Amino acid sequence: MQASDFPTFPPEQVKLGQFLFFDPILSGNRNISCATCHSPDHGSGDGLPLGIGEGGHGVGPKRNAGAGEDRIKKRIPRNAPALWNLGATDIHTMFHDGRLHVSDLYGNGFNSPAQEWLPDGLESVLAAQALFPMTSEFEMAGNPKENQVAGAVYDRIDNVWPILAKRVRVIPDYAEMFMAAYADVESPLDINIVHIANAIAAFEATEFQSFDSPFDAFLAGDESALSPEQKAGMALFYGDAGCAACHSGPLFTDQEFHAITLPHFGPGRTRQWDPIVRDVGHMGVSDRIEDAYRFRTPSLRNATLTAPYGHNGAYATLKGIVRHHLDPDAGFANWSPDEVQLPDVPWLQKADFIPLQDKRERERQAAAGDLEPISLSDAEVDQIIAFLQALTGTDSIKGRLGRPESVPSGLEVD
Repeated sequence: MQASDFPTFPPEQVKLGQFLFFDPILSGNRNISCATCHSPDHGSGDGLPLGIGEGGHGVGPKRNAGAGEDRIKKRIPRNAPALWNLGATDIHTMFHDGRLHVSDLYGNGFNSPAQEWLPDGLESVLAAQALFPMTSEFEMAGNPKENQVAGAVYDRIDNVWPILAKRVRVIPDYAEMFMAAYADVESPLDINIVHIANAIAAFEATEFQSFDSPFDAFLAGDESALSPEQKAGMALFYGDAGCAACHSGPLFTDQEFHAITLPHFGPGRTRQWDPIVRDVGHMGVSDRIEDAYRFRTPSLRNATLTAPYGHNGAYATLKGIVRHHLDPDAGFANWSPDEVQLPDVPWLQKADFIPLQDKRERERQAAAGDLEPISLSDAEVDQIIAFLQALTGTDSIKGRLGRPESVPSGLEVD
């Protein structure tokens, strides 16, 4: 990868996006920001298997589930994806199930949960993605009884965004910044949710670029950039271990969907007519039975920073998820709740692992697996992990703008 694989943005837009990324003003109750679940301190994720959204307190693995009437009512169904290199021009699909991707199906550039109500003018799939956590009750919107934003979602999804845009444009500092950053914003009244989403994406696409790893140095001709163990792991990754069949190209993802038989726990992203708690992955988007339990291939860049692993954070370590890939059937059969480090939520924990007791659902999951077992020695597994460590950036992981000390709304910065 190189800088030409990414769009460039005026510094004014990137700075504006930085403030918005860290500002809780875009949440229903003004208490959670993009950065709460995508923290630079935690590899652009939150370090949790299943996140704690609206109602929680704190950041990262120490985030708690709140208390009293405001405490969380549900865990976030899936692991918070890392943001590394999602601004690359080749990225076309977002979310674990792929429910947002580049398409002209609805005439606005994207196939998304908002369908034809997604606004025009979004500059990238990353900008489009920024809009959806704002509409989620358990992520950023909150309960409909608590605020206008959450109530608007139940009318129609696009009713949320004008409310949030108004919150931003009435703040004088934001109004001045938007007028300086965008030629089509001549007055505060011109600021809309598309400007906000595009600015957030400009920050994310700039801040989370990472292609300065030892592996990149090796590709550039520095033979000493990788240790002998990492070179052996690279040979396995691209050879007998078969990792590169899915984790391909400079982004280390084919952006396709595969069933790797991870155990299901937590609330799942249950569809409207599902009779049980489950998560069928891409099938929930495509409505094709052959897509059941398939999830998008994640990038492996900076994987050492983005634990836990899997669409639901089922494994706390790289070794755990690598071993699962090598023998998914055994991993699925032998997995226990001890593998996952869920935050303590006493009022939810009785239901956390109920899906593991559903014999028929487990049989359906096991039958859908795409991966054949591969036999590797312990030493070879260690070599693959050593190679994955060589995909960690150097200066890039320190960030560029980082966390602002304050934001124009005056709200607390996580």
